[in-house]
Amino acid sequence: MNKAYLGIDIGSISTKGVVIDEDNNILASSYLYTEGSPIVATKKVIKELKRQMKNKNYQVVGVGTTGSARKLIGVLLGANTIKNEITAHAVGTTSIYPDAKTIFEIGGQDSKIIFLNNGVVSDYAMNTLCAAGTGAFLSSQAKRLGITIEKFGEIALTSKNPTKIAARCTVFAESDLVHKAQMGCAKEDIVAGLCYAVVNNYLNNVGKGKVIRTPIIFQGGVSKNIGVKKAFEDVTGHSVIVDSNSHLMGALGVAILSKKKEEVNFSFNIEDVVYETKGVECHGCSNNCEIIKVIRDKELIDAWGNRCPKGELIHK
Repeated sequence: MNKAYLGIDIGSISTKGVVIDEDNNILASSYLYTEGSPIVATKKVIKELKRQMKNKNYQVVGVGTTGSARKLIGVLLGANTIKNEITAHAVGTTSIYPDAKTIFEIGGQDSKIIFLNNGVVSDYAMNTLCAAGTGAFLSSQAKRLGITIEKFGEIALTSKNPTKIAARCTVFAESDLVHKAQMGCAKEDIVAGLCYAVVNNYLNNVGKGKVIRTPIIFQGGVSKNIGVKKAFEDVTGHSVIVDSNSHLMGALGVAILSKKKEEVNFSFNIEDVVYETKGVECHGCSNNCEIIKVIRDKELIDAWGNRCPKGELIHK
């Protein structure tokens, strides 16, 4: 039986999963919304990957997790690799584009920029404090304008005169959008203006003071928006590459990283396993740490959150 490796990227908005072979080829993939429950979302992703792998002669021997809920899901799946998003995205990207120098990544609620030198991360910056310029921001504005987010980019490309939108803050952007609509600006011009606003907000905040070098790889859910891609190219003056699997790069990267660790014997049959988390406050000292306990089928499998040994008693 051939060896395969599983990578799961659990974000605040979406959860992604891939299964790859020894040569990093993607054998199966899944992408769906987290909807506030990373455990349920992961179960759904695993179920879909299981369906795609049904008639393939492979055994998963490596499991990696990344994203905001990487530790929780890593414990639940018995992962042999748990890595941050910067490392995972860099590894995933360079496995396809070894000469990449800059990675633009815009997700549902955060964004990041990564700089590479000979395939190694040399610098990075993240924005996790404000949703302006993220996928969630664009989705809310699309809804306000009465269009689907899937059509957002296509509509933007029809604009001949993009409207200037202040997108330094979500509240200001929404106010400005309403004002421009009331002035009589065409909808396609407002949509295109939002794309440029996202790009300018990203480059002036996340990429502030950074030197953008080519090749540039654009990834994350927002990379599928062709209006934002064009705006990046217009503003930077450089061609921007969007891979067909740009939304899966984090999952791909952590799956590749799992190949370097000790092998595990993973089973896709986790649908009926009952997972739950419980928060308990430790009063052993003045820290009053919140201990998070992870329970599988009524058995405690891990816990974290304590800042001193007294918290370990709470684990038990």
